Amino acid sequence: MKFAFAGIDFLGGVFEALLDAGWTPIRLFTRPCDGIYDHNEAVVARARTMRVPMQLSRIRQADLDALHAAHGQDWALVVAGYPWLVTGWCGRAAFALNFHPSPLPTGRGPYPLFQAVLQGYETWGVTAHVLAEEGFDTGDILAQDLFALSPHENHESLLAKCQMAARRIAAGPIARELPQRWRRPEPQGDGSYWPRASDADRTLDFRKGVDAVLRQVRAFGSIETIARLGENRVFVAEAGGWLDAHGHAPGTVVHRHRRHIVIAARDGYVQVTRWSPVALTEAGQIGR
Repeated sequence: MKFAFAGIDFLGGVFEALLDAGWTPIRLFTRPCDGIYDHNEAVVARARTMRVPMQLSRIRQADLDALHAAHGQDWALVVAGYPWLVTGWCGRAAFALNFHPSPLPTGRGPYPLFQAVLQGYETWGVTAHVLAEEGFDTGDILAQDLFALSPHENHESLLAKCQMAARRIAAGPIARELPQRWRRPEPQGDGSYWPRASDADRTLDFRKGVDAVLRQVRAFGSIETIARLGENRVFVAEAGGWLDAHGHAPGTVVHRHRRHIVIAARDGYVQVTRWSPVALTEAGQIGR
């Protein structure tokens, strides 16, 4: 099947899986990336080797009209990790679907992985769904891949699990059964929408217990949480800790050794082991 892919390396395995299944790429729609949290080098390199036309700007009606003029309706629009709502595909493509890293209808929104860890979900998943003309992540479900989460899940492990699940869906039910599944999708019904995480969501509160603080650190991982230490603010990528009764006020720095900092929490101590006074987005990819 011919297909246009809209996405970045975040779920680039979907692109690769469809290529491996024999699908023919006709266009890559991607977007500018910061090279720190977001990347598109892999999908761009793959498209270049195959001489697939690329576009960095948002998909417009004229782009879909051009694909329809060149290929009729004999193609699919596959979206995976693309930030803009795509509309106007109906009547121009035979299929249009989105890969979303949550077990829809739970976790609609731009990036639900943080909340999945913060809320302690025991099971998570990835969903391929019909690309709705109105609203993000609301279209009928074509396929889902569910998997277990660990009590100590972190952002990086959950991201890897989602990427592997998305590739399984693309290689299996979508590559092999899309026309059949398109005829009998499953409506989502009511669900939940999780907005983009803010700095407040990333800020550690040492008045909470050690377990809650460390869960927050794990939930954001390399995206970094924020710790306020007196008048200073640091960006935390890694921390550990332990329970211990003490008389320190939560948030007090009680020990330092080289770059390790021990901070009092409500019921113990949090040891920050990897941090920076400057956010990764401001500092660039520098060693710490």
